[in-house]
Amino acid sequence: MIFYKTDEEIELIRQSCLLVCKALAHVGSIIRPGLSGADIDKAAEELIRDHGAIPSFKGYGGFPATLCVSVNESVVHGIPSETQVFKDGDIVSVDCGVFMNGFHGDSAYTFPLGEVDEEVMKLCRVTNTSLYKAIDAAIVGARIGDIGYTVQQYVEREKKYGIVRELVGHGLGRELHEAPEVPNYGKRGKGPVLKEGLVIAIEPMVNQGKKHVRTAADGWTVYAKDRKPSAHYEHTIAVKKNGPDILSNHKMVEEAMSSNNNVQTVVLEEEATA
Repeated sequence: MIFYKTDEEIELIRQSCLLVCKALAHVGSIIRPGLSGADIDKAAEELIRDHGAIPSFKGYGGFPATLCVSVNESVVHGIPSETQVFKDGDIVSVDCGVFMNGFHGDSAYTFPLGEVDEEVMKLCRVTNTSLYKAIDAAIVGARIGDIGYTVQQYVEREKKYGIVRELVGHGLGRELHEAPEVPNYGKRGKGPVLKEGLVIAIEPMVNQGKKHVRTAADGWTVYAKDRKPSAHYEHTIAVKKNGPDILSNHKMVEEAMSSNNNVQTVVLEEEATA
């Protein structure tokens, strides 16, 4: 069942999403080569709890951490650990969720550390740009398939990228994962109609090589089968009569990153070529 949110509920979800982005911004301000997944996980959890909230992911289905920290060929659901030490040239996808005031927030950002190969930076730009194009498609009267179609058409115009099929976006509210599922591929005019009050997390996951993925022995980490890099960006949005309302805030994250010389901000494709 799809639950549509009132304006008041949407504002509560926005507050949870903004706290998520405060946590991601804190990560963006400190992340560097030599730091570990455990280091940034601890920092994010402390910030979230200091604001009176609970990490959505910790304990969810048995997941042991606050953040999903996925490096290079890891797509999503990477378990942060002390042995997961970041290196110059890595891209680090950080996914975070928060539960506060009865509602969840969810967002993700991929951080490029140090001197990252230009082809990998382009992967990040393409993935990030596809997110905003998908958001533009999330209007009242459109369908879920229109969102996935938009991501797919943009990403797959170049044959060197693969969109992960096994993992999708989702509805969000009192539960971390609600209906409907929001794939990053699909056909226009297919799937549930987007109505005012729908809150969804849109999250393109794009591999530099093939679309195929595998799950690691830890039972959580999903990685690209061909071991090529993967990028992941996520916003939570509300569908409104005047257009999509982005409830999370990556500008907050990127402003924090600007003071950290160890990480590169990921501009959109249009900005990169302007």
